[in-house]
Amino acid sequence: MNILFGALLALVAAFGWGTSSVLIKVGMKKKSAITVNIIRLYITVLSYLVLFIFTGSYREIVNLSWKLILVAFISGQFGFVVGDYFYFSALRIMGVSRTVPITSSYPLWTILWTWLFLGRQINIQIVLGAFLVFLAIIIVRKGEIEEHLNPKGFIFALLAPISWSIAIVLLDFLSSQVSPISLAGIRLAFAAMGITLFLPKYSTELKEVTKNEIVLLSAAALLGLIIGQYAFVKSVSLVGSQISAPVSAINPIISSALAMALLKEPPNRKIILGLILAVTGVILITTA
Repeated sequence: MNILFGALLALVAAFGWGTSSVLIKVGMKKKSAITVNIIRLYITVLSYLVLFIFTGSYREIVNLSWKLILVAFISGQFGFVVGDYFYFSALRIMGVSRTVPITSSYPLWTILWTWLFLGRQINIQIVLGAFLVFLAIIIVRKGEIEEHLNPKGFIFALLAPISWSIAIVLLDFLSSQVSPISLAGIRLAFAAMGITLFLPKYSTELKEVTKNEIVLLSAAALLGLIIGQYAFVKSVSLVGSQISAPVSAINPIISSALAMALLKEPPNRKIILGLILAVTGVILITTA
């Protein structure tokens, strides 16, 4: 029963993240990646503060050890400040359908870190999955070159999953010691604290945010960070990342399909092939 429920939660997370990516792309047409992230994180943290009060989760948080708090802080910075900065920047430069086949490689990097630092074994299935993800990145890059896209977008799209993978490894460690709602909320709160350092530089741009942008980014925060992030953390705590990750790997398919349908991003055969290879590789890696 736990496995089925955990898989369903990972599916909910995938739909939340996929839809959120499209909303963010629409909401950041005239805004920088940092400004978008500040708005999104602040809205999310306010929502979690309300949840903490109503659920009493704040009692658990204030009793956490300083070591757990430090790990949660680092996880929050890599996941929602550093990683999402690269992701939003790539979205702005290349669009959703060109970015997500590359950023969907985060389970590959997660496996690499667990192999290097936690001693996880690598078998032929993982090697094959890694090859498919690597091939997908090459194919997508060739498609972007043909379209004369800014190479900086590719670099940002590659750095995003590396940052996310570090956050996920730390999340796996924390999920066995902290409840899902407290863990999801505290990581986002620390991320909001980290991104506050950029407020003085982006204050002018923040003052120019429109009501429509607030609505879009609020919806993105609700789907991606409140519903999606909590569902993923809960899924990991129930069944582990080895089950949660392959289910959530359909996220690129959802976001790319929505981008092509709603944002009218033109399909490209190399991008579509890269997307299929990336998702297949991710599933092979995370089910090995």
